[in-house]
Amino acid sequence: MTTLRRRVLAAALSLTAAVGGLMVVGTAHAQAVSTGSLSFHGDSGDYISQGKSYSYATSRGDELTVSSSSGSTVSISVNAYNGDWWTLTFDAPGTQVLAPRTYSAAHRHPFNGTGPGLSLSGEGRGCNELTGSFTVSKAVFGPDGYVQAFDATFEQHCEGGNPAARGEVHISNRPPPSGAATKPSATTKPRATTASPRATTAKPRPTTASPPPATASPPPATGSPQAAAAGPHAALDSSPSATPAGGGTTAADDTDVSIVAVARNVTFSPLLLIGVGLVGLAGLLTLGLAVGVVLYVRVR
Repeated sequence: MTTLRRRVLAAALSLTAAVGGLMVVGTAHAQAVSTGSLSFHGDSGDYISQGKSYSYATSRGDELTVSSSSGSTVSISVNAYNGDWWTLTFDAPGTQVLAPRTYSAAHRHPFNGTGPGLSLSGEGRGCNELTGSFTVSKAVFGPDGYVQAFDATFEQHCEGGNPAARGEVHISNRPPPSGAATKPSATTKPRATTASPRATTAKPRPTTASPPPATASPPPATGSPQAAAAGPHAALDSSPSATPAGGGTTAADDTDVSIVAVARNVTFSPLLLIGVGLVGLAGLLTLGLAVGVVLYVRVR
């Protein structure tokens, strides 16, 4: 009965930890790995590996994804061709960025506090408590947590035991897209261009309104001076370009409003998705805790 109780608690804690870990790195962007591999093996008695060896690679049809929280946390997920699934996470101390060196005295992520964090779990198995270490040999990050390259080895022990799981991971991706930072400006340029024809079409309106002053002007001029007076009126007709400028300003204002609206929509959509994701994850967390409590009460 005691063993069954421990297993029930372990399952509930594993589910809770998994959901909590997803909420911590919820803002990280997962990306498909172009070229990568993950392999590990365990000692006899290691709960995670069950004393077996595992090896996965994109070259063999296995799907690997990687996500990072500004280079501080790197998480690799494996969806293998044979149906296996694993998650491996490395976390630098505090808010540091993972860099090539050895991180000792690592504890289970995401409960590692200000120290280094580590976690290998999958196939329904995870450590309640974890100690270990890992060595990062290569780490290249791009903007917004983009992982271009990441190589590391690790060793972890569950529940403070001597049996260990040991392995290594290698990630290689293309350089981050250079056009990502220029997308907003590329979007606004066509709108500014389409706004200019409005200013052009607005110009004829002041021209049609200008003849009435021309007909009212002849009384002060007599005879041939009217021809001379036509010159000033022509100048006045050309000067009202200030009036079309008002029309052009209105078009530009409309364009600015459109640009602001588009920017708000672009910003709002990811925030909405993230918010919905966090609400869903919070529901899973509550469900995991409820299931653990119910199972624990029944076992008792």
